[in-house]
Amino acid sequence: MPLPSPVGPAQAAHRTAPPAVIELRQYTLRPGRRDELIDLFDRELVEPQEEAGMAVLGQFRDLDDPDRFVWLRGFRDMTARHHALTDFYGGPVWSEHGPRANATMLDSDDVLLLRPEPALRPEPALRPEPAGSGFPAPSSGRPPVGTPPPDRFVAATVWFFPPGHEGVALIRDGLLPVLRETGPAPFALLATEHARNTFPRLPVRAGENVVTIFTSYADEDAHRRHLAEVAAHPLARAEVLPGIERAQTAEAQRLRLRPTGRSLS
Repeated sequence: MPLPSPVGPAQAAHRTAPPAVIELRQYTLRPGRRDELIDLFDRELVEPQEEAGMAVLGQFRDLDDPDRFVWLRGFRDMTARHHALTDFYGGPVWSEHGPRANATMLDSDDVLLLRPEPALRPEPALRPEPAGSGFPAPSSGRPPVGTPPPDRFVAATVWFFPPGHEGVALIRDGLLPVLRETGPAPFALLATEHARNTFPRLPVRAGENVVTIFTSYADEDAHRRHLAEVAAHPLARAEVLPGIERAQTAEAQRLRLRPTGRSLS
């Protein structure tokens, strides 16, 4: 059995520090091949990415599209992202397994580059604490290969705002308090990272200004009940939701996600 690769300080840092850069990746796959990709991904591609210096934060089946695979990975910063992607995609693991993974895909370029946002507006007199991503760290323990998918249900919403618009304030200061009051609080609040993509081999969607939240539920019924509570909330109905609707440039994307057996989220 081969020994694990040594992990140096740069590669190990992501295991303790929350990621400051996160990719939301949505892949359109060839019909009927999603389970093939998930099996390959969870068996062969999780630990090697983390050994290269990135954090695999969540892998999901899209419940509204049987040919879509959604996943997230995080990096300590943009410099660490460049080094980690260079090492992984130029290394032996991707050389061996990349062709088979790519063969399952029709499109892998639907990628949003995001940054974690504080869940609360910082008090003016206080120094803001760094934003945590809300995603579990790999060191928290990942289920082993072959673990069945959990019953857990994850909902994500992506709002699209005009360039330069502080849409994050609408979500953080208006919607998040209502969400906390009526159901489980989102575990992650993310907004567009506007830094230049320094790894052009993997494109990202340029010119976007988005805000997204992720929330975990025991099941989909709990999610439906939460949505109904939000819609019926007087403040949300009268001010918060109409304000978001007026500001957004396109209808929000709502993802209904089922984690894979090895997903941390």
